[in-house]
Amino acid sequence: MSPVNPSDDDATARAVVDDSGTLREWNEGARRLLGHPAADVVGRPAAALLAGAAEPSGPAGPPAPGAGEARWSGTLTLRHRDGRAVPVWVLAHRREPADGAPGGWLAVAPPDLPPGQDDDPLVRAALAQSPCATMIFDDRLRLRGLNDAMARLVGLPAERVRGLRATDVSPSAQSTELERHMERVLASGRRDDMRTHLKATGEVRAHAWLARVAPVSDPAGRVVGVCVTAHDFTEQHLARERLQLVNEASVRVGSTLDVTRTAQELADVCVPALADFVSVELLDPPAHPGEPPAPPVPPVALRRTAHRSITPGDPEAVAEPGRLDVYPEGSPQADCLRSGRAVVAETASADLDRWREWDPLRLQRVRDLGIHSAMAVPLRARGTFLGVAVFHRFRRPEPFTHDDVLLAEEVSARAAVCIDHARRYARERETTLTLQRSLLPRTLPPMAAVEAASRYLPATRSGVGGDWFDVVPLSGMRVAMVVGDVVGHGIQASATMGRLRTAVRTLADIDLPPDELLTHLDDLVVRLSEESGGNGTGEVGATCLYAVYDPVSRRCSLARAGHPAPVLVPPDGPPEQLQLPSGPPLGVGGLPFESAELELREGSVLALYTDGLVESRERDAEAGQALLRETLAAPAGSLDATCDRVLRALLPAGGAADDVALLLARTRGLPAHQVATWDIPADPSLVAPVRKQVLEQLSSWALLDASFTAELVVSELVTNAIRYGLPPIRLRLIHDATTLICEVSDTSHTAPHLRRARTWDEGGRGLLLVAQLTQRWGSRHTPEGKRIWAELALLDQE
Repeated sequence: MSPVNPSDDDATARAVVDDSGTLREWNEGARRLLGHPAADVVGRPAAALLAGAAEPSGPAGPPAPGAGEARWSGTLTLRHRDGRAVPVWVLAHRREPADGAPGGWLAVAPPDLPPGQDDDPLVRAALAQSPCATMIFDDRLRLRGLNDAMARLVGLPAERVRGLRATDVSPSAQSTELERHMERVLASGRRDDMRTHLKATGEVRAHAWLARVAPVSDPAGRVVGVCVTAHDFTEQHLARERLQLVNEASVRVGSTLDVTRTAQELADVCVPALADFVSVELLDPPAHPGEPPAPPVPPVALRRTAHRSITPGDPEAVAEPGRLDVYPEGSPQADCLRSGRAVVAETASADLDRWREWDPLRLQRVRDLGIHSAMAVPLRARGTFLGVAVFHRFRRPEPFTHDDVLLAEEVSARAAVCIDHARRYARERETTLTLQRSLLPRTLPPMAAVEAASRYLPATRSGVGGDWFDVVPLSGMRVAMVVGDVVGHGIQASATMGRLRTAVRTLADIDLPPDELLTHLDDLVVRLSEESGGNGTGEVGATCLYAVYDPVSRRCSLARAGHPAPVLVPPDGPPEQLQLPSGPPLGVGGLPFESAELELREGSVLALYTDGLVESRERDAEAGQALLRETLAAPAGSLDATCDRVLRALLPAGGAADDVALLLARTRGLPAHQVATWDIPADPSLVAPVRKQVLEQLSSWALLDASFTAELVVSELVTNAIRYGLPPIRLRLIHDATTLICEVSDTSHTAPHLRRARTWDEGGRGLLLVAQLTQRWGSRHTPEGKRIWAELALLDQE
């Protein structure tokens, strides 16, 4: 039979006894000691070799099947093959089943070495120079001697272990690694270090050890052995671990401005580095942000926000995240909030049971799991209590120490600041988002010129920005469409957006061309920048795209100020990016804007958007615009469905990093039979025939119910144009299902003004009458002069 380890020296006797007491292995050293060859004893009861009772010198009696100790040592009287009794000191180690090998005991008996410890110059020289626990091995890795400090660590008498290898003294992975280090030192002649964690004999808690393995040379300089010194650096190791945990917490906790995520990060970073189970429970924030927080006086209502366990499935958790529990006085949560400092309890002091007397379920869970130590740490930031972090230990045998408390307080304080930041950000974001949505149109009005659909999505990774869109009805059934983006995020950006949107509506109401409107808007942004304390440029900035579509001429005029160009989807062709003069962003000041005009066929879709839709960290603007065109090319039944498809295709699942505004408008053309135009000679006597022609046209349109009002309005507008305007004069009537529009144009640039006539005035009441009879009226300048218009609401036609 082969020996237990063929590379070992045969001088050490080794045998393996399984749990049934049968000898399974027997090496050459055992044969030399007792004379029995392996073939005679392997497979037979080990008790047959006993010649007398055992004299234990270790923590248990002789090795026996089922013994609970992992190691036994003592003197056994064994029977030699020639019949004589041989007293042998035996060291036995429990060997667990592994890789198909049965469990049992490994028994070793050290050989007799000629020189004693006092007479061996190698041992004497090494031990004399060693200031700490030391052991000496020869060049065959046999233990030649150890000092008292090392004997106390291994828990065996020094005179009994001489001649054994390190793996004989302790057949552990650390001993095997130590032998590899010693082999390298013997081969190289250079010192080597090894760090490990071990439990010393009689210790419950593992210590951190530094083993320094140094060569020992004879007078001729040959390496004849190794000296191993053990240094306990547990305190330094724990200090380094605490520092590492604090550093890790500073990196991992607070990675987002989300309260729940931050609380979970606190629990994650502390398990298993500090505790076996951690729960984070927070006080609900005040209903009104301006209210001062109430002091936490028991009973305290806390909401479980996060927890983490060293075991999968969180079996320690008796409350799910989101659950609100009320903790009475005497509970760990209430105690630490009332005192404002960490509170520690242990089973040894009976504090742990007293803590949970108010909750039988928790008390039973503590006993079932063997939780022996708990610590509650208040979460406080800026003088305000936010909640409690509770730490438990049940797998780690050592209780919480004073240093653990300091560490938990440091990590919890950092997490509390992050949670406070997240709550403040959440409140500010909610306020900003409410303001932003209140300043955007809730619904788009029905219009004859276009069918429109829109979407607005706030940023998820940064503060809410100042993106906006709008659809503004203009005179002559025209419509203005605008999309803009204010630089920056937060309440200030939303407020600036509201001011710009109001300004655009006001400027659109006076029918400014797109380039002129952007010029006025640019001046406004410059003034806003000056009011904000800047130098006039750059403090407040924005981009904008403004378009006006006329359903009668089916022409669209557009201008942009540093904004992405829109995408046009023809009714029967691929989408295309419109080539428009870019123009400078709003707020630069002093630079001109240019308009572009194009004809849009009925059914064309115009897509206006902000840069948050096409730009991201994963994709540049050019690639985003290409994807937008590809998405718009797919057919869709409605514009709302198209909006949703575009957002799904271009935005990541977790939300956009910047605000997104999207406006889709499908153009409609007004049929020619719904428009009537007359050239009016500058002769007041021809007003009556004009009224007659208007009545005839209304009759052909089946709009006679509006004829009385329309006749009065046309008469007043045409008369004013003949009296005060310049020829040529033109009258135009436009109608759809709900509105009749009367327009009179001339080449004079003098605009009419509404005034209230005095009692003795013979005129001046015409426009006042028009304003009272119509739902809207106004004037707009044209390149040729001006145009006065009035809108009449039509009754439902049967």
